[in-house]
Amino acid sequence: MNCTEMMLAKDKMEEECGVFGVYSKTQKEVSQLTYYALYALQHRGQESAGITVSNNGELVTYKGMGLTADVFTQETLNNLQGNAAIGHVRYSTTGESKIENAQPLESRFKLGQIAVAHNGNLTNTRVIRELLEDGGATFTSTTDSEVIIKMVARKAVNGFEEAIRSTVGAIKGAYALVILADNKLIGVRDPYGIRPLCLGMNEEGDYFLASESCAIDSIGGHLVRDVEAGEMVIIDETGVKSIRYAENNKVAPCSFEHIYFARPDSIIDGINVYEARVRAGRLLAKQMKIEADIVIGVPDSGIPAAIGYAEESGIPYAMGLIKNKYIGRTFIKPTQALREQAVMVKLNPLRVQLEGKRVVIIDDSLVRGTTSKILIDLIRRAGAKEVHFRSASPAVKYSCFYGIDTAHRDELIAARMTVDEIRKEINADTLDYLSMDNMIKSLDCKDYCVGCFNGVYPMCTPTEE
Repeated sequence: MNCTEMMLAKDKMEEECGVFGVYSKTQKEVSQLTYYALYALQHRGQESAGITVSNNGELVTYKGMGLTADVFTQETLNNLQGNAAIGHVRYSTTGESKIENAQPLESRFKLGQIAVAHNGNLTNTRVIRELLEDGGATFTSTTDSEVIIKMVARKAVNGFEEAIRSTVGAIKGAYALVILADNKLIGVRDPYGIRPLCLGMNEEGDYFLASESCAIDSIGGHLVRDVEAGEMVIIDETGVKSIRYAENNKVAPCSFEHIYFARPDSIIDGINVYEARVRAGRLLAKQMKIEADIVIGVPDSGIPAAIGYAEESGIPYAMGLIKNKYIGRTFIKPTQALREQAVMVKLNPLRVQLEGKRVVIIDDSLVRGTTSKILIDLIRRAGAKEVHFRSASPAVKYSCFYGIDTAHRDELIAARMTVDEIRKEINADTLDYLSMDNMIKSLDCKDYCVGCFNGVYPMCTPTEE
């Protein structure tokens, strides 16, 4: 089965989330650290938040729907006492926003308790779930994470460590896991390194696992290294033990982490996200020379690329769009109508900067085209003479096979239109995408998953047109 067939077999796209874990030898207020780390990861998921704390192996979980600050109170955090914790913020697709799917997921069986927080998407969930159900397992959620817990329980006769290693050896797809079991904090990154996971610590000797390094920074820690593709790290009172559970010569982290998802103050796989976006903007400016008066960026992820574009082109950078900081990402709105309304509430053009100007507007990507069209119309209504649109990533032509909710392929504007047709559709004077070669250059020429651009994914045959 190639990627196209497997995508058609899936009912829906899955989620992009944020995970965090902490293990401390000295303090009991790990829930407080986890809370602030989840706050730093809030951009990765705004549907639900949860924390599980281990107090010498006894697990307690609290989770709810909404933002981290809405779910947790000081009283709640005070009641979550222990020496280790994991946390999760979740972004869900339509129909999946319910408490049963909020994480971490916790289970108790003959070896004790286990809790799992998961970012990513498994590609063989259906097969494994059916096998487990045939063996008598029952499920209360629709998430991949519960499949992982049930598999660990099935293999638990060999001990937690071996059960987890055996489970991650059987599952396939993109994932970063943080697990509490047997008074240990365990982190696992998929064999291709598609989903990010990093290791950090602080001066007190506490260890951290996080989707992004910005979460570790926010609680006074420092980045030690990225968890490697196919690696499992086990953290307990003796320190960190590394186990290579899968050998793979083809490492392919998700390029969209640097393009859009990650905060610009994060470092992922050794690459500073902010610097990568600035490089993308500089390279974009070299592709198509244009006469213009100002360069503006779409807040927030388009701004570093706009700065790079301005530096390279010599066209002054200006603030042209004002962002309402209290509105969530339009990317996560479940319907197109809500996305369109949210754009107008979220961004307001600064007329004094735009009126009578030839404007270059830089965004991190151009996916459906709806947001871009609305922005261009807003800028024109603010008096701009010309609007030239630039995407700081290549054209997105394929749905993500590994769980980023970019849209179904028939919603992707580049999958059904030429560049000039898209230009006319969004009402831009000119349009240019960052080339694939230049995107790779912006990422230090390292190997990345670029399946959403060319249809070729790790573990898969090329997607058919």
